[in-house]
Amino acid sequence: MISNDHVMSDLTGLQGGRVAGRPAGPKLGVMFGVVIPTLLSMFSVVVFLRVGFVVGQAGLYHSIAMFMVAYFIITMTVLSVCAISTNGALHAGGAYYMISRALGPEFGGSIGIMFFLASVCACALYILGLVEAVLSSDCLTEDAAVAAGHQVLPSGYWWCLLYGTILLFLCFIVCLVGAHIYAKATFLIFIIVMAVLASVFISFFVLEPTAVILPDTFHVNNTSPATANYTGVRLRTLEGNLFSHYTVDYTTGDLMSFATVFAVLFNGCTGIMAGSNMSGDLKNPSYSIPRGTLAAVLVTFIIYNLISLLSALTCDRYLLQRDYSFLGDINVWPPMVTVGIYSSAMSAAMSSLIGASRILYALSKDNLFGVFLALAKKTSRSGNPWVSVLISWLFVQVVLFAGKLNTIAGIVTIFFLLVYAAVNLACLALEWASAPNFRPSFRFFTWHTCTLGILGCLVMMFLISPIYAFASIVFMLLLLMLIHYLGPCSNWGYISQALIFHQVRKYLLMLDARKDHVKFWRLQVLLMVANPRSSTRLMSFVNDLKKSGLYVLGHVKLGSLDGLPSDPMQSYYDSWLSLVDHLKIKAFVNFTLADSVRHGVRNLLFISGFGGMRPNTLILGFYDDCIPQDNLCSDLLLSDEGVDAVCPIINSGQHLSPFFPDVRGAEEPKELREEEYVSIIADALKMGKNVILARYFNQFDRQEVLGLGKGFRDHQKVKGPFIDVWPLNLLQPGSLGYVNISSLFLLQLASVLQEVRAWKQASLRLFLCVEAGGRLQEEEELRLRSMLKELRISAQVQKVAWDNVVRLHWQRRGGEEDLVEYPQTDEERLRQQSDKDDSVQTRLSDASPTPDEYICAVNSLIFRHSSPQTAVRFLHLPHPPSEARRYRVYLHQVDLLSRDLGPTLLIHGITPVVTTDL
Repeated sequence: MISNDHVMSDLTGLQGGRVAGRPAGPKLGVMFGVVIPTLLSMFSVVVFLRVGFVVGQAGLYHSIAMFMVAYFIITMTVLSVCAISTNGALHAGGAYYMISRALGPEFGGSIGIMFFLASVCACALYILGLVEAVLSSDCLTEDAAVAAGHQVLPSGYWWCLLYGTILLFLCFIVCLVGAHIYAKATFLIFIIVMAVLASVFISFFVLEPTAVILPDTFHVNNTSPATANYTGVRLRTLEGNLFSHYTVDYTTGDLMSFATVFAVLFNGCTGIMAGSNMSGDLKNPSYSIPRGTLAAVLVTFIIYNLISLLSALTCDRYLLQRDYSFLGDINVWPPMVTVGIYSSAMSAAMSSLIGASRILYALSKDNLFGVFLALAKKTSRSGNPWVSVLISWLFVQVVLFAGKLNTIAGIVTIFFLLVYAAVNLACLALEWASAPNFRPSFRFFTWHTCTLGILGCLVMMFLISPIYAFASIVFMLLLLMLIHYLGPCSNWGYISQALIFHQVRKYLLMLDARKDHVKFWRLQVLLMVANPRSSTRLMSFVNDLKKSGLYVLGHVKLGSLDGLPSDPMQSYYDSWLSLVDHLKIKAFVNFTLADSVRHGVRNLLFISGFGGMRPNTLILGFYDDCIPQDNLCSDLLLSDEGVDAVCPIINSGQHLSPFFPDVRGAEEPKELREEEYVSIIADALKMGKNVILARYFNQFDRQEVLGLGKGFRDHQKVKGPFIDVWPLNLLQPGSLGYVNISSLFLLQLASVLQEVRAWKQASLRLFLCVEAGGRLQEEEELRLRSMLKELRISAQVQKVAWDNVVRLHWQRRGGEEDLVEYPQTDEERLRQQSDKDDSVQTRLSDASPTPDEYICAVNSLIFRHSSPQTAVRFLHLPHPPSEARRYRVYLHQVDLLSRDLGPTLLIHGITPVVTTDL
């Protein structure tokens, strides 16, 4: 039944390839394009060989209940199919093409494989049903047949396997010739099936009561009666068939139950997608598919229930349980039913085989499974995928070894239920994603129908066989993950992206910046990158530092849109995203085109982020005379990922890079002047952003420092690296002390870095610069230690005597001291100081300049107290002066302070980030 779902969609492409260049044939309407294919898909050996089995085992009440449950499930699925199939133009490829292009390769590929397996099992099901019908056409035992002069076929497992193999080979030959043979016979087969059904209904009323000879089988006791009664329409017969009476299946010897009988019955309800697969041949798919499919479902539901009712009215229960081919025995012309069984079973088997091969061929063309399906792409000159047919035939042959119709029926049912659940889930995802382009012309569905379809399919799967159901779900999830992680990229569209967008937008609207609280503060970074080639190590470090916060990579390109046909930055976007993937960092990318770097950074600070998720910290590389180093290729080679996508190299040894320009050479001028660089810092502080300057991170080797490589730990024999924190404003030592907004911001960042998994072994060292007899500094030290305890920050506090160093500062400034009054408590002090810190630091920056001799001494002090295991240093960054003419002096002093120290962060925080409240 399912095979017809797929073959119809492939017939057009196959025949179209043979008649290329000719005018297209007439388009099909509702009847010939949808109703007939769907009816032929849903009518097969089940209608002739298993309706009596269902009524005999389950009784009329349970049979009607089973049909209602089965048709409820498929009706919910039909609504989903109609919605997806009417959402835009469809091409050849069947249901797999429709779902994969609508939902992406993960859903499409996994559903395609499940359809392929279901088609394979269904083909074997129809072949075995045909074998059973052939063997039961002469129901005499072999001894009786010989005595009566009849010639009978030998029976048994191996004989049945041989007969099935022969019939399957005939189907294989026809499929190798081409699907057009079956297509031309579709209408003839439909007429035959309808004629047989008409004879069945007539026979129930015209045939006189009679005794029917039952087939012999070793699963039934030899003392059981050899005949059963056909009573004609009798109320007493109906009363005996109303309730269930589950017994042993005479073909398998297994005890039947509601679940096992439902598994057999459900196979007669499949094939509902045949009409949607013929969308390319329909005059008006959006009109024909929903009406034709629903009409076919309604007709089959009525016919199945009528046959069940008439069987319960006219046939003894023993006859229904012991003779599955009883419809031929009670027909006015018994060969009529035999012809119907043979024709429908063979057509369904061929359709299943063709359908399986076309699904396999479509999967191979999309290259979702790489070399595993490479051979399946081969076709004949006429376009017939003969390798896919061959592979499908081999799969069906393997399934034939199961040998029993009802055994395979259970597996097929599980596969179909899982596929239907996936289709409903796909439609539900499209509905929930609220994508503007999902507007199917069929509107008689909601997320409620999709959900009911999913739940119905899953419940019935586990009722039929919990083991098979669980194994099938696991198999499908494995396929989905396999395609997601190993499959090629596609431009079909990803439903996951639509769902993520929908949810992210919803939660961003709920993220209210007015409800921010210091308890839940987190670092949200805008890292300005001039050239990724020289910034990969800093980008990786900041990825650790941001710890679950927002991370944006910003880039400014100098220029103007005036006179340009389009934005030149768009061509670089994919390259930056590829770099983010290769570095395995969690960052967004944001570009801007501006007439100056300062204006570009200002624009990015204004526009980056959404709602309550905006950068609160700006990170800049340091402005010095160091020549940028190209670390891009070397850093990527440390990972398992290839670098060809971001750093292709040609044989001549030159970089062929349309993605990122080469690093600036020693003779090339900078795009940024010193005054403009400091102006960027001042602008960010005016906009309420914290500022971090990162220096010497081209020397930072994360693999070695964190012990991820071989060198660091094996050589140093230490537990982990050091994170050195110098919280005092070393350029203005008498300004603010240790407990202030900026110093605590410094300490908070160091603590956040230490909490990152890769930095767990790092030790935090806090350096306090003390003078002999300094009362105020002793109070600050006590206050800082108390604050560390209240903030639950573990750090090694080390005192550094710097009398000789700080004396240089006071001597050159004429002995003046900066007196700052502090509040009595830390909490009050931090609240009041938020507005005072920057004004105090600005005043001090505008005062007489700090002597270079003192700054060099401080730099030497920091260097002496560093350790070979020091991974990074956190220093206080003074506030820039208010006058632009002093920007050069300011930058010169910061340069002297951090020169030759190794990886260093100079930090100026203006945001309260810590609290002792619960």
